[in-house]
Amino acid sequence: MKKTFTYLFLIAFVFVSTANAKNKKSTGIEDRKVWVEHLIKVASPVITSISNNTLKEDLPAITTNQSNRKFSYLEAVGRTVCGIAPWLELGPDNTEEGKLRKKYIELTVKGLKNCVDPNSKGRLEFRKPYQPLVDAAFLAQGLLRAPKQLWGNFDEDTKKWMIDALKETRNIKPWENNWLLFASMIEAALLEFTGEYDSERLYYCVNKFRNDWYKGDGIYGDGNNFHQDYYNSFVIHPMLTDILRIMKKHNLEGMDFLPLQEKRHGRYAAQLERFISPEGTYPVIGRSIVYRFGAFHALSHASLLHILPAKVSPEQVRCALTAVITKQLKSPENFDEKGWLTIGFAGNQIKMGETYINSGSIYLCTVGFLPLGLPADDPFWANPYSEWSSLKAWKGIDIGTDKAI
Repeated sequence: MKKTFTYLFLIAFVFVSTANAKNKKSTGIEDRKVWVEHLIKVASPVITSISNNTLKEDLPAITTNQSNRKFSYLEAVGRTVCGIAPWLELGPDNTEEGKLRKKYIELTVKGLKNCVDPNSKGRLEFRKPYQPLVDAAFLAQGLLRAPKQLWGNFDEDTKKWMIDALKETRNIKPWENNWLLFASMIEAALLEFTGEYDSERLYYCVNKFRNDWYKGDGIYGDGNNFHQDYYNSFVIHPMLTDILRIMKKHNLEGMDFLPLQEKRHGRYAAQLERFISPEGTYPVIGRSIVYRFGAFHALSHASLLHILPAKVSPEQVRCALTAVITKQLKSPENFDEKGWLTIGFAGNQIKMGETYINSGSIYLCTVGFLPLGLPADDPFWANPYSEWSSLKAWKGIDIGTDKAI
């Protein structure tokens, strides 16, 4: 009888403990620690390899199309830098996180020098059509997101080599779709860092999205056609907004489009927040789904820039994205035995990748971490736990109507 009572007590204890764990409402401090741990786990293999000048030896040769292998290195670098840059830009300090940032700032600066040094074995391919245009643009966007800690810490040789590398992509003509943003993004970076830019490559893209490709309610076509996927988040809104912000900074014609674009960006970010289910899942739909939570680039970016709509609080976005990131990276199958990301959505699922997917391209997931560029006292991190839209709605809480712009 005594043993039976003890057994039942233990079962009850485990049940209550499990229930309490599931119902635990984490603080922003706890969430931020989780985000930093995940960011470092994802980004460290890339950043460490470029700092050691061994990326070409280290990056797994896994791809659905071997002809793309030579471009996979710049893909890994450009996309990782694009995502980690805002966090690095906070700079070093005496906190544990600040000391970690110092380490990765130094590794990234050293590594990027290896990537553009003409005499380095790790020098990356920027000139050959077509893929380098894409990832040079992500790299350029990353540099714009960390002008002090990355660009500002480059020596003069590295700055020259980086500019030369970015200019090499002018040899590549973009397709009439989201690729126009890559050419324009590079010109925005060249404008910011040198004062010189190709006006046609900068403006043609902006005008196409402004005048021809908007479909309504915060959604752009990928070219003339609408695609039901996450490319408005992966590329379109984040790059268009960043390009226009540089245009405004330099007082260029066309900068008047920025307020409208930021309104559209905010609306699309609100839609993305509503896509996140009570369980932290989201629709598995469209191209490039193996970029994982990179699907929330536009939401993370809107949070970083403080352009979320008034009805979407930063803390509810934090809690929603924390649920997504932790759920999607829960399986150890997301990483190989050396810590590199595997191709997949929530594990090792290579058949979910298109022919252009490889071991480098999947590092676009790092852009989901952009709010780490906000200091710990920003409302995104400092405000208490908040349930997100779908979680509240499915609990029977009245969240009001959702209205198109």
